[in-house]
Amino acid sequence: MNIVRPTLILDKEVCLRNIDRMAEKAKAKNLLFRPHFKTHQSAVVGEWFRHYGVTAITVSSVQMATYFAQYGWDDITIAVPVNILEINQINSLAKKIKLNLIVENKDILVQLAKFTKSPVGLFIEIDTGHNRTGIMASKTNQIDALLDIIKQTPALEFKGFLTHAGHTYKAKTRHEIYNFHFDALLKMRSLKSRYKKEWPDLIVSMGDTPSESICDNFDGVDEIRPGNFVFYDLMQLKLGSCYFEDIAIRLVCPVIAKHGSRNEITIYGGAIHISKDSIINIDGKSLYGQIVIRKNKEKILLDEKNYLCDMSQESGILKLTYKDFHLINVGDLVEIIPVHSCLTVNLMGSYYTTDGEHISLITKTDN
Repeated sequence: MNIVRPTLILDKEVCLRNIDRMAEKAKAKNLLFRPHFKTHQSAVVGEWFRHYGVTAITVSSVQMATYFAQYGWDDITIAVPVNILEINQINSLAKKIKLNLIVENKDILVQLAKFTKSPVGLFIEIDTGHNRTGIMASKTNQIDALLDIIKQTPALEFKGFLTHAGHTYKAKTRHEIYNFHFDALLKMRSLKSRYKKEWPDLIVSMGDTPSESICDNFDGVDEIRPGNFVFYDLMQLKLGSCYFEDIAIRLVCPVIAKHGSRNEITIYGGAIHISKDSIINIDGKSLYGQIVIRKNKEKILLDEKNYLCDMSQESGILKLTYKDFHLINVGDLVEIIPVHSCLTVNLMGSYYTTDGEHISLITKTDN
């Protein structure tokens, strides 16, 4: 492959290994594996999941649900609270597939009850610590109020309780991830115990890559919805959710300048390619990506003192140590592991596999 500009490369073998590992874990724990497709955003990669028995998926928008429905996915959960302004698109989609929505407040549910024309499954979102959206597990009076409306609306089928323990991404240690996960697990199990008698088929759905990668206790959980695991990234590596060998994605960028006086290298590849998500490196500085070099076909991740330290729109600055500065020269291609693969994939809009296959994503014009 002749790379002349920032190009996103996917190691298909690593990606398939990640899918296989998570699918086997779900099978061993007797969990429905409903992976989140917002990371790869591709019908091609979606097909790879079918080989591992996946028949139900998660997405993050009505637009994304419509895209994957066009490729034969007919059991889809949109795992963000309903945007009632898209009710026409929701009704159109619900006519064609088994569609699940999530709600977390009475105002939206009243609107759904009024305007929903085709049957949809409905999850009540529970906030287990992320503090983004959802009802606190202890607020059973609010949950009861939602369930009363659902009971009176034939088009709405209560599916159960759903949570995204997104605060695991802010953990400092693996031990903290275990603690966050167990706390979320206890909250979800308490709700299942409280409502199981009236709703014997209710589902407890949990979804976050860190805990689903490293935790083993899923007692009381019925389905998992990890997404980032398919590619992983530096954030997951730093959290301890994966190893370097599990990161399947990298941005390959041309080197366009080199400045020995300050041990900095300029690459063609900036914020519009890799995003400005960052983590803090070993020196307490913002790190936007980490450098991979190859020696005799072996991939080597340089330490955190060699990193993408700054970006403009189209270009980035690599800071290198004195001893490693000679490893990269003007005219070379350098590989950067992104902090957050989901955003990098979304910004790039397509990627190539190591076999040279070009993979397109859902576009902003898809309806």
